[in-house]
Formats: sequence, structure tokens, C-alpha cells
Amino acid sequence: MKILVFGEIGQLGQELIRRAGETELEIRGLDVADFTNPDACVAFVEATDADAVINAVAYTAVDKAEEDEALAEQINATTPGALARAAAARGLPFVQVSTDYVFDGSGDQPFAVDAPTGPLGAYGRTKLNGETAVRAAGGVHAILRTSWVVSSHGHNFIKTMLKLGTERDRLTIVADQVGGPTPAAALADACLAAARQLVADPSKSGTYHVSGGPDVSWADFAREIFAQAGITCEVVDIPSSDYPTPAKRPFNSRMDNSATEAAFGLPRPDWRAGLTEILADLGALKQD
Repeated sequence: MKILVFGEIGQLGQELIRRAGETELEIRGLDVADFTNPDACVAFVEATDADAVINAVAYTAVDKAEEDEALAEQINATTPGALARAAAARGLPFVQVSTDYVFDGSGDQPFAVDAPTGPLGAYGRTKLNGETAVRAAGGVHAILRTSWVVSSHGHNFIKTMLKLGTERDRLTIVADQVGGPTPAAALADACLAAARQLVADPSKSGTYHVSGGPDVSWADFAREIFAQAGITCEVVDIPSSDYPTPAKRPFNSRMDNSATEAAFGLPRPDWRAGLTEILADLGALKQD
């Protein structure tokens, strides 16, 4: 089976590339700038001999999106919608990655896939519009909502903590936002599994959640990073109000992954094990 993949620069794209030897992938190394030209992107779908399509490109600058929602809309909604329509026209399953930011973050229970949405800011709105566009294309698809993606690539919370933890004796970290850190490796595996299985069984088309477990606060996530890396740095819990950002973050990013396991046989990934692999990849794992 051959799968057309858009994006190679981000965390997900890098992990998909790592799997190129295990699955035949046609990688189109497009970034957010390329996604401002939907016609050029669609041309790749129209010309491919692949059996399915994965979109790993996204505008993820949450705070910046508040100032440039039009660009975020283009990258996260307009072009993915065009790709989904092109894939549908050719009968190719389309996999789109979305986010916990489509929810309002209320309550303390995991959000089910059919829970009401209510984005708090521009990033969430544009990703939700992308979901709507993919569904409206009418083709076989899987929308995989994820959260708190981390890896050994690019910029993410783990790499930030490793840097700050070695520079300081004490860090204040937000403790009232709770969610599931997701290793990009696990997300890549989920994208590939969904693409393969949709080719065999189009009835699995729908929306799913792929987030790491167990749920944890950012502060406790930082503590586990330091513990596994052998870094002595005190973590002090603070509320979100002590760390204001241009875009409001959801307090509750817990997501119910049960539909994903039932449909694709993918258990919820353990972020602690994923963290160990990421730290080993970075050469930052504590040596016993």
C-alpha cells in the first residue's frame, strides 16, 4: 500500500518519515507557506498513485493565530478541505489531524468524539472549520483529534523543560490545565493505521481521538520529565492566571480515546513510555 503524505517539517511529519521504510510513503515536503496555494496542493492528489492521503501540515502557532486568523484559516481549513475534496473525487481515504482546542475546556471529564465543540480562540476555530470542510467533502476520512504533541523534533514542551531545567533551580508551571501528552510517534502510527484500515473498511470513516494517557497537568508533566532526565529542578504549581497568554488555553483537554481503540485496535498511548523514548533519542535519559 502507498500513502501520500503532506508535510515533513513538523513533529508528525518527521515521525511519518521515520516509518517510510516500513510503509511505502510518497512524501510531499510542503509547509504552511505552500498551503496558501490549495490548487498546487490538490495537483499532487490528482496525480498520485497512492491508496490514501495523510495531511500532516498545520498552523499551530496558537497565540500568533489570534493576530493572523486568516492565514491560520487557509492552512487549517481551506486547503485541507480542498485536499479532502480531491481525495474524495478519486475515492482515496483522507486522514486529517485536529486538536483538543476545538472544545471549550469546561468540566473535568474526558470529551467524547461527539461532545459539543466550542473553541476558545482562533486556532481552535480554524481547526474546527477544517474538520467541517473534511466532512463536507463527502469522502472516506478519519479526523484524528490530538493534544500536547511532543517528540525529539522541533520545539515542544519536553525540549523547553530540558533546557530550562538545567539552567534554573526552580520553575513555576501551570497546574490547572489537564490533558494527555501525545508522543508524535504514536500519532504517526495512528495516522498510518487509520489510512490502511479505511482502505480496507470505509465504514470506519469518522472522527476519533488520539491522546496520551494518563491525563496529567503541565506541572506534573514537567516533574516526570525531570525525574526521567535526572534533572534536579523544583516545580512550583501556578494557576493559568499567573501566566497570561494572548490565546486562552482550555483547562480541560482530557479526551475519550475509546472509539479509536474500538475501530482501529489502537490502545491509548502511554506518554510516560513515549517520554522515555524521546529522552533516549535526545541523549537526555538519566543513566542508572
